[in-house]
Amino acid sequence: MSAIGRAIWFIESHFGNDISLEEISGVAGLSRYHLSRVFGLATGHSISSYIRARRLSAAAGRLVDQPESILEVALDAGYGSHEAFTRAFRDQFGITPEMVRKQGHTRNLVLLEPLRMDPARLPELEPPRFETLPPMLLAGLQETYAYGGNAAIPSLWQKFNVHFGNIPGQIGNVAYGVCTHIEGEAEKFRYMAAAAVDDGSDLPAGFASLKIPGQRYAVFAHRGHVSGIPATMHRIFGEWMPNAGIEFGNLPDMFERYDDRFDPHTGMGLTEIWIPVRE
Repeated sequence: MSAIGRAIWFIESHFGNDISLEEISGVAGLSRYHLSRVFGLATGHSISSYIRARRLSAAAGRLVDQPESILEVALDAGYGSHEAFTRAFRDQFGITPEMVRKQGHTRNLVLLEPLRMDPARLPELEPPRFETLPPMLLAGLQETYAYGGNAAIPSLWQKFNVHFGNIPGQIGNVAYGVCTHIEGEAEKFRYMAAAAVDDGSDLPAGFASLKIPGQRYAVFAHRGHVSGIPATMHRIFGEWMPNAGIEFGNLPDMFERYDDRFDPHTGMGLTEIWIPVRE
């Protein structure tokens, strides 16, 4: 079972109780940070949003099927008051618990069923190669996203591609999609669409720069459409990394490397996924 599969199994077995990210990551065999990252990529949900949606979905069923009071359902779902439960329930489903009880069904609610991670639907992972790179200075446009909120990233690339090839001091014709964690934030990550530059002093408005230290990387190939990268990331972080006897390196979390083997117009081709490692 993959790291994500183990995490989902543990959540499904315990979401009725208070469970911590430390407990889930311990079962999965990944650090808190990397579990949060790959869980969001593989499932489209942050860990906390998945737990919340599963608790509220189970609570919705109980409102219809069980005679207990709404407060009892709220307390069992981990909410300390009727009011807190109602707010969370309305935010999740757009309807109050009282309305669900009155209507007597959940057909108009988008309930979250347990996720099933099917290894047969994941791509085969080619063995990585290992390379050591000198320090790099990258410059580009960056935004902060919630884990699982990757659908907005293509619009960032559209804005960046207007500048690509004409960035002051740009080195070569390679683009980078760089993921970095946000200190103290387990639900979000920072993504930068960037190019290597020799100087960051004369960048276009809105651009940011990022210095990446010289370090060793495991380099994986993703072949096909760029939308399939999350599935390849699931294989890397959920299966290869926990079993490889290799520790994650420093900044960044990882980066995608797009060279002339990738067609930005169709989104097809070869993308390299570079992950800093310490052997």
